[in-house]
Amino acid sequence: MATTIYEPLLPVPGFDIRDFRRLPGEPVAVETHGGRTIVRVRPEALRALAREAFRDIAFFLRRGHLERLAAILQDPGASPNDRFVAEKLLENAAVAARGVLPMCQDTGTATVMAWKGEDVATGGDDARFLAEGAAEAWGSENLRYSQLAARSMFDEVNTGDNLPAQIDIQAVPGAEYRFLFIAKGGGSANKTALYQESKALLNERALDAFLRAKIDAIGVAACPPYHLAVVVGGTSPEANLKVLKLATAGWLDELPEAGSERGIAFRDPEWEARVLAMAAESGWGAQFGGRHLALDARVIRLPRHAGSCPVSIGVSCSADRNIRAVITRDGVLLERLEEHPERFLPQAPAAAALPPPEPIDLNAPMMRILQALSNRPVGTRLSLSGPLVVARDAAHARLARILEATGKLPDYFALHPIYYAGPAKTPAGMTSGSFGPTTAQRMDAYIPEFMRHGASLITLAKGNRAAATADACRRYGGFYLGTIGGAAALAAQENIARSEVLDFADLGMEAIRLIEVRDLPAFIICDDKGNDLYAKRAPKA
Repeated sequence: MATTIYEPLLPVPGFDIRDFRRLPGEPVAVETHGGRTIVRVRPEALRALAREAFRDIAFFLRRGHLERLAAILQDPGASPNDRFVAEKLLENAAVAARGVLPMCQDTGTATVMAWKGEDVATGGDDARFLAEGAAEAWGSENLRYSQLAARSMFDEVNTGDNLPAQIDIQAVPGAEYRFLFIAKGGGSANKTALYQESKALLNERALDAFLRAKIDAIGVAACPPYHLAVVVGGTSPEANLKVLKLATAGWLDELPEAGSERGIAFRDPEWEARVLAMAAESGWGAQFGGRHLALDARVIRLPRHAGSCPVSIGVSCSADRNIRAVITRDGVLLERLEEHPERFLPQAPAAAALPPPEPIDLNAPMMRILQALSNRPVGTRLSLSGPLVVARDAAHARLARILEATGKLPDYFALHPIYYAGPAKTPAGMTSGSFGPTTAQRMDAYIPEFMRHGASLITLAKGNRAAATADACRRYGGFYLGTIGGAAALAAQENIARSEVLDFADLGMEAIRLIEVRDLPAFIICDDKGNDLYAKRAPKA
């Protein structure tokens, strides 16, 4: 009988703990049982670790991520809008690093992926303590509760503590407990796509055409510049998607660059360069046109069943929130993130190279605002000051039911521009919590009917929209304006002058609000003539 040769598909990476900090206390003891050294961990240490990890990734980013953003400012091939967005994201990182306003209003779903050595003993329900730590982070910091519990198929309620968390723990050899903590927002998670392909895709010409089309379809709704990942193959769709999530977080960067006859996972540097080039050639840029849709790319090849070829594509957005940790006999160690991102800001502001923004007074009657916008082409940079009505998914769904039942919408939906957003908690003494736009596409279904009733004539959010929205703007004389996604802390500090709940208070972070902004940056994306800024992107190669 032949000997089975086993090779692990995904080796657990080693950590350079010189970049880690030790959490206080004495949470670890070393014991000997039956000749084996056992690392005994107090279960309360897991709670403290999760709390600290999720707090850190709400406010800090990795140095490498910030370095890539800063490099955009020095790239002669970057568009002015690329540089403008990169600079604002660096400014946002500097505001968030003060530890009060999280970098993004969508503080994400708490996800813990862990690899527990067989010689680590915790004596407790690890998932429970890790979840409790996550809940403590969301409860003690100015983070947003985004998780909805389903009471029935269609009735949902906010859980009020951002639980449940996603926790996956795998058994591995050894006496170390390794962790990857991720807080992934809905916008970037929604850009995860899985395709069930076949052997016919596995040739250079077919794969190139496939990836070029799928990368172009990602668009800018998930707050680029992205960390972009592609995974080809997998023993199941679930296995493929797990690898994708790890890849977007950089967890698999140490994989080999060639495969084997036993089916190990590997990175393909040639295809990574090609995928990054495809992102640049798409013309999407860092949100408003240019080359920098992605900061980097990872392409991972997996073994597969002969009759299946799952392929997935996903991103980690400009709020690249993930952190590593490890528990050893020496204690609990947590990756050290960059606490001084302001050092990456340029001496000369990138915005200085742009024409000054066109001021738009939102205090004016709606017809005057529409007229002011009508005189400017798509792509025009604006500075918005005045009142906005804030409403997103749940509010739109409720308003649609009201419209269907009564034939009317509230007056405020016609009197003011509508900003798709849902803020984080407001810190003590401040006007607002982190307050950035949500994905415009999710409200596309409501636009034609709302505009037909004289409402939502000006909307403000992030990302590209469906062609039907541009057509509705043409038919009803409306506009869609885009603002920077991923700069929520900066907006709360510099642009939000007033915020109050206007309607639907029971919806929590999705309640309708009336806010007043000052000098909020925006761009005309869709105008009243049917033009769409993103339709004017550079031609694809």
